[in-house]
Amino acid sequence: MAKLKLPNIMRSALYVLITLVIFSFAGISQVKAFQKKAADTVSSSGVQFTDIPTAADSLAARKKAIDSVKKSSAARQIAAPEKPKTLWEVFIAGFLGGFLALLMPCIYPMLPLTVSFFTKRSGSRSKGILQSAVYGLSIIVIYVALGLIITLLFGSDALNALATNGVFNLFFFLLLVVFGISFLGAFEITLPSSFANKLDENSDKGGIIGIFFMAATLVVVSFSCTGPIIGSLLVDAASKGDRLGPAIGMFGFSLALALPFTLFALFPSMLKSLPKSGGWLNSVKVVLGFLELAFALKFLSNVDLAYHWNWFDREVFLSIWIAIGILTGLYLLGKIKFSHDSDLPYLSVPRVFIAIVVFSFVIYMIPGLWGAPLRVISGFLPPAATQDFDLTRNQGASSAPAQVTSIKNKKYEEVFLRGKHAGLNEWYDYNQALQVSKELKKPVLIDFTGWNCANCRKMEADVWSNAGVRKRMQNDFVLLELYVDEKQALPDSEQYTSSFSGKHITNIGAKNSDYEASKFTTNSQPFYVITDSSGNVLVPPKGANYHVEDYINFLDSGLKAYQNSH
Repeated sequence: MAKLKLPNIMRSALYVLITLVIFSFAGISQVKAFQKKAADTVSSSGVQFTDIPTAADSLAARKKAIDSVKKSSAARQIAAPEKPKTLWEVFIAGFLGGFLALLMPCIYPMLPLTVSFFTKRSGSRSKGILQSAVYGLSIIVIYVALGLIITLLFGSDALNALATNGVFNLFFFLLLVVFGISFLGAFEITLPSSFANKLDENSDKGGIIGIFFMAATLVVVSFSCTGPIIGSLLVDAASKGDRLGPAIGMFGFSLALALPFTLFALFPSMLKSLPKSGGWLNSVKVVLGFLELAFALKFLSNVDLAYHWNWFDREVFLSIWIAIGILTGLYLLGKIKFSHDSDLPYLSVPRVFIAIVVFSFVIYMIPGLWGAPLRVISGFLPPAATQDFDLTRNQGASSAPAQVTSIKNKKYEEVFLRGKHAGLNEWYDYNQALQVSKELKKPVLIDFTGWNCANCRKMEADVWSNAGVRKRMQNDFVLLELYVDEKQALPDSEQYTSSFSGKHITNIGAKNSDYEASKFTTNSQPFYVITDSSGNVLVPPKGANYHVEDYINFLDSGLKAYQNSH
């Protein structure tokens, strides 16, 4: 079995990156402690959403208290943490990732070799099938164990906290760039050769143990191809899925990887129908390299937004994606060739169709340079307010109506200029929003959001852009936007120690996150709450839902509840 080698300088760089991520994970132990404490010490039954009058001799006060408790109870029932990805979605993502890994040049050629090896070694077809099945199961066990280790060591909650951490996003950007460059052929990343050699020696043992170590050797040696894929899957599953997300994601990945070894052992004649190994395998790897570079930009954008660098605007992001798309299309057409690529004497039909898809996507993105919403990829893009040159701004939507209040300066407005929405009048401080609500006699629509929240961007592009939704948000509500990942420090006089988590709250994002967690027992975004001028919840809050009619019904029910209570 061939051993893939990594130049010393790149191996050292990889070890440094691994060390950095270990320290990053270690640094979040306090986050884990907070979330564990929250789960152990706080129950939803203790959360109050309204102030219950204490005037026992007042019949009206008693009736209002009963109604308040009912509203609070209803709100608590739906205020459970959102799960942006179900376990089925995580499994499917892992399965697709495993299928991609199967097409990598360090795995695909092993299919016929491994199946024929087991068939010849066993001496009989039935025994060969059994050994191939054990080999496939061993692959599944190894990858699922990796997913379980990730969950047990760090936990899904801790990785979710990392998803909005600037250092982590910058690290993952650099990691994906390294993986992307590797896929393009500049170098190959492998685990230490001594590790692979030791596993290879153990694979010579007989029985199930030897087969298991053969599978482990494949996992280690193919790391240069599978590393970027499983790395992306693990982080995505852990930060957006259930606690079992990493294990389920790795189960899907390993199942897609292991099934062919068993199926081809059952039906060896099918091996003849497999496309022969060749330059097309390397082409798959190069295209994935371009995709890795494109997705890496999302993590850099997260850091730019969270720390207000203000140089990675929407059109810059799109320009780089368009350039990567053009290069990918030219590569597929054979106009660009890397040093390790074989000659392309003619274009195959699949390459032509993939090139058509790539160039179509590039053409789709180009109008975004002048402000087109690009709803298909809205969750990846920086907010529309970061666009310097927008021809569509204020077109098709009336400007925000004037709000005449006693408050002359919006608190924190200068911090959130890059998150403003055309045609809406946002507030960013809870107390100011309640004051405006009292003066204008309108309910408050609280939007728990974040700079790094892809679902928030998608809701804003797909739902808030609707004329009916926008009209209601403009005329009927006081919009309060609470960013949970804003790093701007609070004045010393406003810093405090949370009674919910026990943490010292020092910045705007931590304050908003603490309010969401303590009040609504959830830390997901987006999360929408409609309250009256006293902060009482009027209708059950709502998470991400991309159906416009559902969101309109949510707004209308909140407005009606406000009108009935006044």
